[in-house]
Amino acid sequence: MNLTYYGHACFLLEAGGSKVLFDPFIRHNPLAQDVDVDKIEADFILLSHGHGDHVGDVEEIGQRTGAELVGMVEVLGWFGQKGLKATYAMNLGGTVKLPFGSVKMVAAAHSSSMPDGSYGGLAAGFVIETEGKTFYFAGDTALTYDMKIIGEQHRLDFAILPIGGHYTMGVADALIAADWTGAAKVIGMHYDTFPPLVINHDEAKNQAQQAGKELVLLTIGETITL
Repeated sequence: MNLTYYGHACFLLEAGGSKVLFDPFIRHNPLAQDVDVDKIEADFILLSHGHGDHVGDVEEIGQRTGAELVGMVEVLGWFGQKGLKATYAMNLGGTVKLPFGSVKMVAAAHSSSMPDGSYGGLAAGFVIETEGKTFYFAGDTALTYDMKIIGEQHRLDFAILPIGGHYTMGVADALIAADWTGAAKVIGMHYDTFPPLVINHDEAKNQAQQAGKELVLLTIGETITL
């Protein structure tokens, strides 16, 4: 499977014959201005919560591609009113089977509201099984003991974790999260986009190495095979 990074918390997963987009926020991301949003295709759009820096391009991409949305019931209800395919409205603990594999919604410790200020339900993350591999997309979250449950229930091949601090956990807590979930490889997200989130890449990688973890910091537009 291939994973492309579009900045902040936005990734495109190509697996199981599907294109799965996570938390699209590109047009208003100052670091992602070289990404052509008009060329991004998606069969599914997974949404961790309702904040604008995670749903900013949902309406545009969803209307153009006809992608089916997967996320918290309140978030999908909001986009359903805009005419998008709010097909897979979930809540914590739920699992849906999709053409590319399964998606389980897990807890995240974060707030959530929609761009107009309306209620966005609870923030969440996802545990995804596809092509014989399992990974954790944490969404925006603090370090929480709930992550130990993920490690007990799943054998992760990698985890996509926020590392920028300020609004989410930083590098140190993300490495603890990786330990608790059993992920040896961490793909960083939610860093550098805004001044409070800027990190020192070399220091972060050194911290990870000292913790016995591999920290992958992708450049925007980069694609890796996992």
